[in-house]
Amino acid sequence: MQNDRRHWLGLEGRVCAVTGAASGIGRATAKALAAAGAMVAVLDRKADAATEAAQSLAAEHGVRTLGLGCDIGDEAAVRDAAARVRRELGPAWGLVNNAGFLRAGALDEVSLDDWNAVLAVNLTGQLICAREFGRDMLAAGKGAIVHIASIAALHPQSRSGAYSASKAGVLLLSKQLAAEWGPRGVRSNAICPGMIRTALSAKFYEVPGFEAARAAVTASRRVGEPQDIAEPAAFLLSERAGYVNGTELIVDGGLDCMLMDMVPRPGYNQTGDKS
Repeated sequence: MQNDRRHWLGLEGRVCAVTGAASGIGRATAKALAAAGAMVAVLDRKADAATEAAQSLAAEHGVRTLGLGCDIGDEAAVRDAAARVRRELGPAWGLVNNAGFLRAGALDEVSLDDWNAVLAVNLTGQLICAREFGRDMLAAGKGAIVHIASIAALHPQSRSGAYSASKAGVLLLSKQLAAEWGPRGVRSNAICPGMIRTALSAKFYEVPGFEAARAAVTASRRVGEPQDIAEPAAFLLSERAGYVNGTELIVDGGLDCMLMDMVPRPGYNQTGDKS
């Protein structure tokens, strides 16, 4: 099964970088790529966690890996990281732009420092990573980038400061990269995750009834796991998705299609059905 997976995706031996890869969606994505035989560069602000994740992937999947501490909002740090990946693993074939964070606050209250900090990582940081790792792809005339955006890019997430605006920017950044780099052999696509259970949200699921309430507003009637994003990301990075470019893939268990089911219609609604 492992060999079939490696052969099917065609990523064996190719160098893929994943940002924010020490935990959550990033780590699951790095694992999916390693399972497909890719050489994986694990980038994270927490250097020790990045090293541990990289070593774990190498031991489990028998592939070359590299763990690096890197703040993607720092252009010099990303440039140095890309150079080290190139030197130790080889030129990048693919990049998963995953790193990001949220600083809560209503728009009439959020400080400009917090607003700019979120944009610097969630949007500008993705551009920096695309440019630095994209140099290898453009030079080779082939490669792919996957940007992890959010369902909040399509629907405003109130009291979340710059988060929705930053993720909406990611979608247009991805499309612009596709338009500019597609003719040069490099694809760019985005994934919009819905409700995904990660370490950052784990405490919410300790509240009685919270998970059931969230699951009830999805068509699939469950909360997503990091693996649910990792698998589509690996596919989009592979040449199996060779004619997929400039698109947005919503991976939310059907949350996006539930609006009308949440509008009260006595005798018709199924949103409250948790079965």
